[in-house]
Amino acid sequence: MRILLCLVLICLYFNTAKAQYTEAPDTNRQFIKFEKTEFKPEKDLLTQRILPVTLITAGILLSTSTFEKSLQKNIRNAVGNDFYSGIDDYTRYAPVVEMYAADILGVQSKNHWFDQTKNLILSSIISNGTTTLLKKEVHKYRPGGSDHANSFPSGHTTTAFTTATVLFEEFKDTSPVLAYSGYVFAVTTASLRLANNMHYLSDVLVGAGIGILATKLVYHLDHLIAWNPFKKMNGIAFAPQYSDDSGLGFYFSKTL
Repeated sequence: MRILLCLVLICLYFNTAKAQYTEAPDTNRQFIKFEKTEFKPEKDLLTQRILPVTLITAGILLSTSTFEKSLQKNIRNAVGNDFYSGIDDYTRYAPVVEMYAADILGVQSKNHWFDQTKNLILSSIISNGTTTLLKKEVHKYRPGGSDHANSFPSGHTTTAFTTATVLFEEFKDTSPVLAYSGYVFAVTTASLRLANNMHYLSDVLVGAGIGILATKLVYHLDHLIAWNPFKKMNGIAFAPQYSDDSGLGFYFSKTL
């Protein structure tokens, strides 16, 4: 079953490479000022797929293995059986905060804020939808004798690597340090899922691969969903925000 699932994912991923891709002119789509900018040409899409496919393949092959069960026990012994941190509930969204903060501060990005939000939402729908489906189909129990059979793959890790890859795609050509910083939060999230005894190694590997893969696919097909009603409007800022009191909401401003 694991080998079959692995082959299906790999075939599905590589088949999309046959789609025609036309690079649209990239422009600097900041909140306030819009200027044309030139970005480096995209690397071959097949090369970009090596990492996520490797992560997914490795995760599928390691799932339920003696190695990962032994590793999980060693991790819990190292951090303590009573260890638990809820920071991973927030680190998975840190790249989103970084992206919109960079936009507000005027850091040059690949896309307009509306396109950033659109790609983030689409990537999240695909990645989290895939993860939710796999959780139900695989029915793998969480570590520590849990009776919750939704361990594979890790949803927190999927979200973390989805948001990190969106940040990377937006700033890789203009601010590499900012672009890669999202992966620091993503790896931290995945590590905490292991330390918290919520997931096995295979769970976070596949979650990371799905997050990266889904986002790469959305950006590869970005030219097909290029609609942007705010493209020619200057001085408009819009971004999602979250608070403990009011929950999920949106930030909107208009500079006159």
